[in-house]
Amino acid sequence: MTDSGYLVAVKPSARRVSARVGRWVNREGTTRAFDSKPLAREWARACCSASATVWVQDAPAWADDGADGYLVGRRWRDAAAERPGQQATVTDIDG
Repeated sequence: MTDSGYLVAVKPSARRVSARVGRWVNREGTTRAFDSKPLAREWARACCSASATVWVQDAPAWADDGADGYLVGRRWRDAAAERPGQQATVTDIDG
Protein backbone atom coordinates (compact mmCIF):
# COMPACT_ATOMS: atom_id res chain seq x y z
CA MET A 1 0.00 0.00 0.00
CA THR A 2 1.20 3.49 -0.75
CA ASP A 3 1.74 5.98 2.06
CA SER A 4 -1.35 7.90 0.99
CA GLY A 5 -3.73 4.93 0.96
CA TYR A 6 -4.54 2.36 -1.69
CA LEU A 7 -4.09 3.32 -5.36
CA VAL A 8 -6.21 1.42 -7.87
CA ALA A 9 -5.51 1.33 -11.61
CA VAL A 10 -8.65 0.65 -13.64
CA LYS A 11 -8.07 -2.03 -16.27
CA PRO A 12 -9.88 -2.07 -19.63
CA SER A 13 -11.84 -5.18 -18.61
CA ALA A 14 -13.54 -3.21 -15.81
CA ARG A 15 -14.36 -0.32 -18.14
CA ARG A 16 -15.90 -2.68 -20.70
CA VAL A 17 -18.23 -4.45 -18.30
CA SER A 18 -19.30 -1.61 -16.00
CA ALA A 19 -20.88 1.57 -17.37
CA ARG A 20 -20.33 3.22 -13.99
CA VAL A 21 -16.60 2.52 -14.13
CA GLY A 22 -16.44 3.70 -17.73
CA ARG A 23 -18.11 7.01 -16.86
CA TRP A 24 -15.76 7.51 -13.91
CA VAL A 25 -12.68 6.88 -16.07
CA ASN A 26 -13.95 9.32 -18.70
CA ARG A 27 -14.31 12.04 -16.06
CA GLU A 28 -11.40 11.32 -13.71
CA GLY A 29 -8.81 9.11 -15.42
CA THR A 30 -7.58 5.53 -15.06
CA THR A 31 -6.44 5.60 -11.44
CA ARG A 32 -8.30 6.22 -8.22
CA ALA A 33 -6.90 6.68 -4.72
CA PHE A 34 -8.71 5.32 -1.69
CA ASP A 35 -7.96 5.69 2.00
CA SER A 36 -7.89 1.88 2.31
CA LYS A 37 -8.25 -1.35 0.39
CA PRO A 38 -11.67 -2.07 1.97
CA LEU A 39 -12.94 1.24 0.57
CA ALA A 40 -11.66 0.29 -2.88
CA ARG A 41 -13.49 -3.04 -2.61
CA GLU A 42 -16.67 -1.25 -1.56
CA TRP A 43 -16.49 0.89 -4.71
CA ALA A 44 -15.95 -2.22 -6.82
CA ARG A 45 -19.06 -3.86 -5.33
CA ALA A 46 -21.08 -0.73 -6.08
CA CYS A 47 -19.97 -0.90 -9.73
CA CYS A 48 -21.19 -4.48 -10.25
CA SER A 49 -24.37 -5.40 -12.08
CA ALA A 50 -26.44 -8.53 -12.60
CA SER A 51 -24.48 -9.44 -15.72
CA ALA A 52 -21.03 -8.13 -14.80
CA THR A 53 -18.71 -8.21 -11.84
CA VAL A 54 -15.74 -5.98 -11.08
CA TRP A 55 -13.30 -6.54 -8.25
CA VAL A 56 -10.03 -5.27 -6.82
CA GLN A 57 -7.01 -7.50 -7.31
CA ASP A 58 -3.69 -6.76 -5.63
CA ALA A 59 -0.90 -5.70 -7.96
CA PRO A 60 1.97 -8.19 -8.14
CA ALA A 61 5.20 -7.28 -6.35
CA TRP A 62 7.04 -6.92 -9.68
CA ALA A 63 4.59 -4.38 -11.14
CA ASP A 64 6.22 -1.01 -11.66
CA ASP A 65 3.19 1.15 -12.42
CA GLY A 66 2.78 2.45 -8.86
CA ALA A 67 -0.65 0.90 -8.33
CA ASP A 68 -1.43 -1.08 -5.19
CA GLY A 69 -4.23 -2.92 -6.95
CA TYR A 70 -6.20 -3.23 -10.16
CA LEU A 71 -9.91 -2.95 -10.80
CA VAL A 72 -10.70 -5.77 -13.21
CA GLY A 73 -13.98 -7.08 -14.55
CA ARG A 74 -15.80 -9.95 -16.13
CA ARG A 75 -19.14 -10.21 -17.86
CA TRP A 76 -21.26 -13.25 -17.09
CA ARG A 77 -23.20 -14.78 -19.94
CA ASP A 78 -26.92 -14.90 -19.48
CA ALA A 79 -27.64 -18.62 -19.26
CA ALA A 80 -31.29 -18.06 -20.17
CA ALA A 81 -30.26 -16.45 -23.45
CA GLU A 82 -28.52 -19.57 -24.65
CA ARG A 83 -30.37 -22.00 -26.87
CA PRO A 84 -31.61 -25.00 -24.95
CA GLY A 85 -29.69 -28.15 -25.64
CA GLN A 86 -30.59 -31.77 -25.29
CA GLN A 87 -29.07 -34.03 -22.72
CA ALA A 88 -28.21 -37.60 -23.56
CA THR A 89 -28.12 -40.45 -21.16
CA VAL A 90 -25.38 -43.06 -21.15
CA THR A 91 -27.75 -45.59 -22.72
CA ASP A 92 -28.51 -43.14 -25.57
CA ILE A 93 -24.82 -42.86 -26.35
CA ASP A 94 -24.04 -46.58 -26.09
CA GLY A 95 -26.76 -47.48 -28.54
